[in-house]
Amino acid sequence: MKFVYIFVKYRARTRCYYNYCFMKKITLGIFFLIFSSISFGQNGWTVLSKGNTLKNWKQKGGAAEYSIDKGIITGVTKKDNPNSFLCTTEQYTDFILEYEIFVDPAINTGVQIRSNAKTVNNKERVYGYQVEVDPSDRAFSGGIYDESRRGWIYPLSLNTKGRSAFKNGVWNAFRVQAIGNSITTWINGVQCANLVDDMTAKGFIALQVHSIPPELDGRLIKWRNIKIKTTNLKNELWPTDPEVEEQSYLVNQLTSLEKRQGWRLLWDGHTNNGWRGAKLDKFPEKGWEIKEGVLTVLATDGGESTGPGDIITTKKYSEFDLELEFKITKGANSGIKYFVDPTLNKGAGSAIGCEFQILDDHHHPDAKKGVKGKRTIGSLYDLITAKNLSIPGRGKQFKGIGKWNKARIIVKGGKVEHWLNNEKVVEYDRFSQMFKALVAYSKYQKWSNFGQWPEGYILLQDHGNTVHYRSIKIREF
Repeated sequence: MKFVYIFVKYRARTRCYYNYCFMKKITLGIFFLIFSSISFGQNGWTVLSKGNTLKNWKQKGGAAEYSIDKGIITGVTKKDNPNSFLCTTEQYTDFILEYEIFVDPAINTGVQIRSNAKTVNNKERVYGYQVEVDPSDRAFSGGIYDESRRGWIYPLSLNTKGRSAFKNGVWNAFRVQAIGNSITTWINGVQCANLVDDMTAKGFIALQVHSIPPELDGRLIKWRNIKIKTTNLKNELWPTDPEVEEQSYLVNQLTSLEKRQGWRLLWDGHTNNGWRGAKLDKFPEKGWEIKEGVLTVLATDGGESTGPGDIITTKKYSEFDLELEFKITKGANSGIKYFVDPTLNKGAGSAIGCEFQILDDHHHPDAKKGVKGKRTIGSLYDLITAKNLSIPGRGKQFKGIGKWNKARIIVKGGKVEHWLNNEKVVEYDRFSQMFKALVAYSKYQKWSNFGQWPEGYILLQDHGNTVHYRSIKIREF
């Protein structure tokens, strides 16, 4: 009997011990799961759309209605109303931002990042980077628009693949990485933009309800799962798609990627090294000004090379990708020439070569001369009229007088392209019969093999008007 008692007592104690251990494991497990859930849910992320309160948001600009219900923020379009923005009260520098958006297919909208506000005519105006939502056939969703400032700085004309990422009629997942001077965007896992720009490093996040025509009054835009991460970003970053072109707005600087791709500055930003007068053996002594990172040809009498004269590179180029920024004054005329042979015209006038026309189309008489606009901005001067080839039906994207515009000329084999503000406006084969025919009926007919020479200088033209240049860079193929 004593043995049985001891055995039963032992089993009872053992069962209690096992029960204790079992309960302890369950308790620890539950604690671990709860803790893990909290860590995973937060993990350094801050949710910006919570529950039913907008206490960490403030509306700026227009008076469109915003509301929140169970974490879904809804904006309602309002007629006779300027752009409205629901802005975070906190400002951010480096971050990863994620959100989902559902939008009426008739409505253009976007999310502001690193944005700020200023008072204009007693009204508050938001300005800064906007990650576009564009349900139209243009399909620029995920591109970057500079609201109330520079306009499009990364249009999806640069990324055909990205134009199909956004889907109408469903929730779309966006991701934005803003690290230093780099801003990259994704929609539904597809990279859309790859921008390098250092104009603004800090600002708020804002949800836009765009101004609309009266017939679009009362349309809805919805955002949900808005969250941001501002610390320990390195291991969270998504790698960039090598097929998505980087677009840089750094002034007179090259990015690390550009250097790896073979780009170099054609003008260093502060000296005249690498340039000379087209009809001189040195740089002009006056008439061209270098100041604060800008190369400027100063106004004289409006004549062709009647002032300080054109300037050309000291080196010849054959196949290349040339990009620069230019800014014109009212009524100005100038040009970027390539395959230039300065020995062909030693008298009055400009040196001879193919020309990317730079012109104030609205105020300079040259825009109405020639045939069908062949002397307008972006055109192959006197030969091919510039028009938007990247987005058919969309006009040329000239940003305006007194604003910086991008020009790009790509020459590879016989194929030549002109780009204006990241959209192609001219393309031709310089060895084709069509090109030869165009030359035969132009002012260039007297120059044998015009535009077909194996190499030539690059030229910036003096046409008697003030025009500014900067960020001149080139890579050779």
